[in-house]
Amino acid sequence: MSHHASGPNFGFPRGDARLDMTDLYVFTKPGDPSKSIIVFNVHPSFRLDSPEPTTKEPFAPGALYEFKIDTNGDAVADLTYSVQFASSGDGKQTATVRRLEGKQAAGMCDDGEVVVQQAPVSVGREALVTETGDHRFFFGWRSDPFFFDVNGNFNHMQFTGDDFFKDKNVCSIVIELPNSALGNNEVGIWARTVDKAAEGWIQADRGGRPLQAVFLVGEQREAYLSGEPADDDRFIGVFAHELEHSGGYTPEDANTPRSSIWDSSRGTSATKTTLSAPS
Repeated sequence: MSHHASGPNFGFPRGDARLDMTDLYVFTKPGDPSKSIIVFNVHPSFRLDSPEPTTKEPFAPGALYEFKIDTNGDAVADLTYSVQFASSGDGKQTATVRRLEGKQAAGMCDDGEVVVQQAPVSVGREALVTETGDHRFFFGWRSDPFFFDVNGNFNHMQFTGDDFFKDKNVCSIVIELPNSALGNNEVGIWARTVDKAAEGWIQADRGGRPLQAVFLVGEQREAYLSGEPADDDRFIGVFAHELEHSGGYTPEDANTPRSSIWDSSRGTSATKTTLSAPS
């Protein structure tokens, strides 16, 4: 999935670009089908309504950046990889990755088994990769993979072929891991950012399918961003309404799961993937 500016009025969730989810990719490692790679991109380097960059600091210190993994088809996380960042006085950042299972995986907390601690964050062109056991990690700025004519989109779909994102960057969190760490069956995967506020943990953004949080939820955007995939069936009517009025669907087609990106059989907006068994 790929989208940008999922917060209110095409802004950033909770007004913080570092909490804005832009992409989620899940794929088999090229040349090694026993491993998978998950990429979670956040923090667009520019906003759509200003020529000024957002902030040089890659990730929000203290916030949680999480890969949520459902292994039994109920749209509830059974496994979570949670990443938390800390900043140092010299402008650099480090990452701590935790693995949570069971009830912890489905909740909000900064506990769990520490997989890697104080891993370096790349702030330049060099890719700093951290290896621990059978896992590999990358954190930091990379070229934005999103290709889109933004100005044409907002000019009544009068596209010129200009790629707004060609010189823009995002911040990537990349995990390479063995399929056995996730089980060898079909899994549902989504990602989210969680902010730490005075009142406790607050889910800022989440997603697993293209553009749902940006265009399909309409006035229900805040409810969607703070929600869980297991409860997403409450948005079917909202999605259908947007498809009917924006996409030219008939009411019948708009409510048919195969005519939309909605997966009503699972009631979830997670990306699904089937992992190959180790060879």
